[in-house]
Amino acid sequence: MTLLYLNYNCFQRSFDDPAQIRIQLEAVACQEIFTRAENDVDIQLVWSFMHQDETILCPFPDRKIEAFRLSRLCQQRVGPEREIYDRAKQYQQRAHLSAKDAVHLACAVHVQADILITCDDRFLKQAKRLNLDIEIINPVDYFRGE
Repeated sequence: MTLLYLNYNCFQRSFDDPAQIRIQLEAVACQEIFTRAENDVDIQLVWSFMHQDETILCPFPDRKIEAFRLSRLCQQRVGPEREIYDRAKQYQQRAHLSAKDAVHLACAVHVQADILITCDDRFLKQAKRLNLDIEIINPVDYFRGE
């Protein structure tokens, strides 16, 4: 069983501009991840307090409803802990991550996720600089590696 931590943008990708081929591919890949999680096919997903906060703050009701619907597919939950906060601060300083990205990465490491998936190239590049024991990839690349 593979434990996946999806960056929040994966929960929202289906709402982004479908005129861009890259976004179409990432949306399909994210949807396939959710479908596999729903059908209990070799993966488990994580929902963190950071996902919860971002969803609550989302100004678009349809996006908010969909994120909460998808959250029900997440078998593992992670709440705020001092260790996550401290780790996130280190990641911010060492790799210049945004506060949100640093918390997502710290949550993924805290639950010992096998893979963190993100559609954000900048986050992906910055996080990889940390040389952590977690694979960090784009959702399309996740399926290329199968």
